[in-house]
Amino acid sequence: MWAYVYGPVGNALEKDLTDAMATRIRLRRVGRKGQSYFRIVVADSRSPRDGRFVATLGNYNPRTNPARIQVDAEQTRAWLEKGALPTDTVRSLLKQAGVLGQRPA
Repeated sequence: MWAYVYGPVGNALEKDLTDAMATRIRLRRVGRKGQSYFRIVVADSRSPRDGRFVATLGNYNPRTNPARIQVDAEQTRAWLEKGALPTDTVRSLLKQAGVLGQRPA
């Protein structure tokens, strides 16, 4: 069953959802086929994986042994304070790099 909301209440709700711009800290794939590495970037949550981004925070190369993670910790903390949400993968990478601390016990 479908429910439609008409009138000013429905329009206000739709406007709030479209105007909200959530930024995410996520991985952007670069490199050729089979030789991929990733950039850690801040991007609008609605943009595609390899699409437009706001800022580059670091690099992640899983092909080296051990995997190499380079992150600008100061800039990353600044974006986290502004409200950017890291994806699950980036959150684990930031913990490995020492940018995010452990949760309080």
